[in-house]
Amino acid sequence: MVPRVIIERYYEFANAGKWTAWCDLFADDMVMDEQLAGRIEGLATLRPMMAGMGQAYAQFQNVPRSIIVEGDEGAVISHISARAAKYPDEPIEADVMNYFRFKNGKIAYMQNCHDSKPFAPFLKQIAGE
Repeated sequence: MVPRVIIERYYEFANAGKWTAWCDLFADDMVMDEQLAGRIEGLATLRPMMAGMGQAYAQFQNVPRSIIVEGDEGAVISHISARAAKYPDEPIEADVMNYFRFKNGKIAYMQNCHDSKPFAPFLKQIAGE
């Protein structure tokens, strides 16, 4: 799969809540630097984390605004609109920048950057508050 298609599917699967298919876009030895979760190494670590994603959010949409692909790298500026399952009355709205590096038709590395403050309802939820 070519990088542009991988990126398009990344957002398509996330927005449809198809987290198994979303994980399939990553290489087995993937590395992700995730703004809230920290560094995630290996698809075997990512899959169980994402298995609970459907229960973590009452609503989750990550809509791309701009996609740039050059060679085996890509960047996307997007906007997340979400609601934590435990705090559905507290909207999460955040602008995001994702960087991708691809290898052999899979995402080998990904990093996202965003302000963490809008995710306060989600962070409260995972802290057990």
